[in-house]
Amino acid sequence: MKVKEIRDLTIEELSNKEQELRKEYFNLRFQLASGRIESPARFTQVRKEIAKIKTIMREKETGHKAG
Repeated sequence: MKVKEIRDLTIEELSNKEQELRKEYFNLRFQLASGRIESPARFTQVRKEIAKIKTIMREKETGHKAG
């Protein structure tokens, strides 16, 4: 998901998206532990998306806009 698309979402939508990504991350960790992970690179992607969402949520809460 691109930053512009994330910025267009409301705080509630961002919160829901973050929850979905956290569930996906948990499932990826579970797959890794059981030895049947399909895409290890997805770990990094999910972590970065969560960070983007949290950053933009914080910007919206404080009223600041970066970049």
